[in-house]
Amino acid sequence: MFASVLQPHRRDFDSLNEREILSLAVAAEEEDSRIYATYAEKLRTLYPSTAAVFDGMAEEEDGHRRRLLDLYVEKFGKQLVPIRREDVRGFMQRRPHWLGQVVNLEQVRQQSFEMEQQAFNFYTEAAKRTTDVAVRKLLGDLALEEKHHEHAADELSEEHLDDNAADREATEARRQIVLTYVQPGLAGLMDGSVSTLAPVFAAAFATNDTQQTFLVGLAAAVGAGISMGFTEAAADDGKLTGRGSPVTRGVVCGVMTALGGLGHALPYLIPQFWTATVIAFCVVVVELFAIAFIQNKYMSTPFFRAAIQVILGGALVFTAGILIGHA
Repeated sequence: MFASVLQPHRRDFDSLNEREILSLAVAAEEEDSRIYATYAEKLRTLYPSTAAVFDGMAEEEDGHRRRLLDLYVEKFGKQLVPIRREDVRGFMQRRPHWLGQVVNLEQVRQQSFEMEQQAFNFYTEAAKRTTDVAVRKLLGDLALEEKHHEHAADELSEEHLDDNAADREATEARRQIVLTYVQPGLAGLMDGSVSTLAPVFAAAFATNDTQQTFLVGLAAAVGAGISMGFTEAAADDGKLTGRGSPVTRGVVCGVMTALGGLGHALPYLIPQFWTATVIAFCVVVVELFAIAFIQNKYMSTPFFRAAIQVILGGALVFTAGILIGHA
């Protein structure tokens, strides 16, 4: 797991020069324009006014791309550096919601907010690292425009939301909570709840000893919590993605991972083996449905689909643990 964190093939944002920054910006704006255009196409039949908003956003992103290209050609010629956001450490990966047959409007709002916030952070940080006056000016102008676009996500509905400033601030605060706390916490809870099933139940059925099973579960939960916490903290410093402090995200992810593993380990403090095992199994069911509920509430994943995914994954790991324990 730690090897994936290091990602030696990716560049640090601070190491990019002006030519690479402009090339990266061109590629990012081109991709964002295509994403918005695809959303517009998928939403046009049922949500024509929302599709019109996306048409406008796609056109504006394409305008940014042309301005960046013009400046790049003037400064560095016609050959772009082949660099994408995936090549730079700190860029948040985009979930391809646009590939689904049905597009969820709440998912679209959240992703649009994240895209525009990330673009604002990127241009702000890039402007600080450039010495060329023309490049710095363009990056600064684009940062201001992207900041204005953040609130375009609030208009992605058939009837516009209340324009009250307090409502907009509450909406933005909720989205920031999702980025900083819910996403890393959910990732930790899923990892802790599912990945520790196999060692806990393998130990249980191999030994029929509740004390030894609890110790195995405790070690697995704590170890997974530490690993996931460091992974989350090291993966992204938050400057470009706007996801908040890496320490905060790492602590949230690590704690939720440990809690997810401890949930089905704690019942083995009960001396009676089968009583402890039945309670642990019930705890696992509660954990998996809690994950599905959080995915549905905060990530706009349909509850039935989320439940099927986590229950299927949990059942496979649970079965593997029992089979290994009996072997």
